[in-house]
Amino acid sequence: MINISNSPLHDKQGKDKEFQSQLKTIFHYLQNHIATASMITKATGVPQKNITRYKRDLQEAGKLWEIEKKKCKATGFKAWYLSTNPDNSPKSNKQNLL
Repeated sequence: MINISNSPLHDKQGKDKEFQSQLKTIFHYLQNHIATASMITKATGVPQKNITRYKRDLQEAGKLWEIEKKKCKATGFKAWYLSTNPDNSPKSNKQNLL
């Protein structure tokens, strides 16, 4: 689980409850799903422009990984499939191959 108060994300947004709620929603959704930003918006209702910002911040915090770039099931355009599950991280996948 992400600890927002000890994260650089917390400093950027202060105690904004909506930010924390949306960030947690996305983080938890991506623990159990691998999805594009458009797919996340469709599933959670969090606006895509917000997901883009959270994606960057979570990547910088080492909590989100781009898994594969392929055709999005929601839009039909190429996009990155994302995950916050450490088992899906590129580092974890390389260790599993050894």
